[in-house]
Amino acid sequence: MTGVADRAGGVDGADIAARARELTKAYGSGETAVVALDAVDVSIARGRFTAVMGPSGSGKSTLMHCLAGLDGVSAGQVWLGGTEITGLNDRELTRLRRDRVGFMFQSFNLLPTLNALENITLPMDIAGRRPEQAWLDQVIDTLGLRDRLRHRPAQLSGGQQQRVACARALASRPELVFADEPTGNLDSRAGLEVLGMLRRAVDELEQTVVMVTHDPGAAAHADLVLFLADGRIVDEMPQPTAEAVLERMKRFDTVRKS
Repeated sequence: MTGVADRAGGVDGADIAARARELTKAYGSGETAVVALDAVDVSIARGRFTAVMGPSGSGKSTLMHCLAGLDGVSAGQVWLGGTEITGLNDRELTRLRRDRVGFMFQSFNLLPTLNALENITLPMDIAGRRPEQAWLDQVIDTLGLRDRLRHRPAQLSGGQQQRVACARALASRPELVFADEPTGNLDSRAGLEVLGMLRRAVDELEQTVVMVTHDPGAAAHADLVLFLADGRIVDEMPQPTAEAVLERMKRFDTVRKS
């Protein structure tokens, strides 16, 4: 099954941020092999917020890692924009992830000895690149971090730390931002703050976000939800609501148990 962008009339390659064809990922070999992704076809629409959901072990994090070039594939092809990444060597993949992809994780991965601004610009500093100041200012102001730039992580709340992590992911103006359970370590209030921040990154900064989550409430902030089960995309939901996502997940759970 394919993402909505594959089937929508008038959507061409310029509107696709990432795509996979017959993407298969297996761990191990022979009779003990575990197939995490089973011939997945998917396209991620540019300038949209896509959520990926599924039960534990469904392959949702593996899909994100393969699309982001963090993990190799067993078969099939993956493209970031017009670049096929499944043919790149390790050095080329490292450069691609650094220059064209942003990452947010459940753990904030901030360096405690650096202040917020230094954490935001760290990847570009390591790469020897100067940030585009107008864009950096826009990211900082959109995420409400202007008065926190000189604070170190220990001086920030969990929600503020994740905002810094989001700003770091956006600072290089990447083609695609991957967020893996970005609210997993946050209370409900801070989680809502971060989700609103990702929504603004799409709506106001015209970014493309792919978020892996198990939370129907988090998925409801997306434009499209892709549902995975047993390594396959089994359904999708445009314009999701928390209630509709929860009902869909219950249905999948019932089928798996029957």
